Amino acid sequence: CKKMEEEPKDVIVLGAIRSGAKKFDKIARVTKIKPDELNKILEKLEKRGLIEANEKKGLFGSKIEITVTEKGSREIDERIHELQEEWGQMVSLYKTGDKQKLKEHMDQKRSFLPTMMYFGIMDMMMFSMMFSMMGIGMSDFFAGDPQGMEYANDPGMNNAGDGGPGDGGEGGFMDGGFDVGL
Repeated sequence: CKKMEEEPKDVIVLGAIRSGAKKFDKIARVTKIKPDELNKILEKLEKRGLIEANEKKGLFGSKIEITVTEKGSREIDERIHELQEEWGQMVSLYKTGDKQKLKEHMDQKRSFLPTMMYFGIMDMMMFSMMFSMMGIGMSDFFAGDPQGMEYANDPGMNNAGDGGPGDGGEGGFMDGGFDVGL
């Protein structure tokens, strides 16, 4: 099983699109990623053939709809499988009672924790018990990464489906990149 080369945010963006967020503003809202950073991630994902952007013509002009390709879907499944294995390792370390090993492992895998939270892989009750065992607070652990805490505190993260007409502005797709404005 190859290791995760992807940036965790790339995987979160892919997951949001596959869950139904097809428009730029919706993806930004669901993933809590700033538009300029999201733009770069979407361009990278498209270059790798993991997503496609299609123009949909409607009553009020054209809109860009972003979808995950079959390759992108396989990529998400692989990443989720790796994250599940990673979570299993943390649970095993917790069960051994070795605080130091658990803390070291969690520090090494810190960047993947928000992704695990986003996909609902980790059991939040077990996660908080790990922090209790290590004698540190979850907020202390995520002090440098507010995004991790956002996912931990947002039970609706898995509900990324597109809303109706009141969903806000559209992102445009211009010059081979994603444009945030109208």
